[in-house]
Order: sequence, then structure tokens, then C-alpha cells
Amino acid sequence: MATVTIRYWAAAKDAAGVAEDTVEAETLADALEVILDRRGADGRLGSVLAGSSFLVDGAPVGRRTAADLVLHDSAVVEVLPQFAGG
Repeated sequence: MATVTIRYWAAAKDAAGVAEDTVEAETLADALEVILDRRGADGRLGSVLAGSSFLVDGAPVGRRTAADLVLHDSAVVEVLPQFAGG
């Protein structure tokens, strides 16, 4: 397991209620599951994540599957929600 920092931007930050989280995860999918579990029944963050793009250490995840993207210790995942005009 890697210790990973999740940074939220714009609507993701509002939905998460924090600017960042630290999680223990092996893959991007694991990390997203942990942050959703922390929020309980509040589905706002899940809705934002569904339409978000992700960067891992500054590199776009693109079309790679979150379950296949293995994270290293100290990785930084940035959550970039969709925004108006772009």
C-alpha cells in the first residue's frame, strides 16, 4: 500500500469539504473508494468524481482504467472537476 495525497479543486473541493485527503491505496480506484467511503451516504463527491479528470504526479490519467493505475508511495492525485466553458 502507498500513502497517497488526494488534492481537490473547485467543485470537488466543495463536495469533499476539504482541500486534500491522505489515503492508503494500491491503485487509483482504491484511493477513490477510500475517499468515497469517508463521506458516507453523501453522494455529492461521487457525482463530481464521475465527471472529473485526474492527474497523478502532474501527468493526466486520460483513458487509463483507475483499477489498473498503480500508485507509488507519496503520489499526488489531483481531482479536476468539469467546469463551465471547458
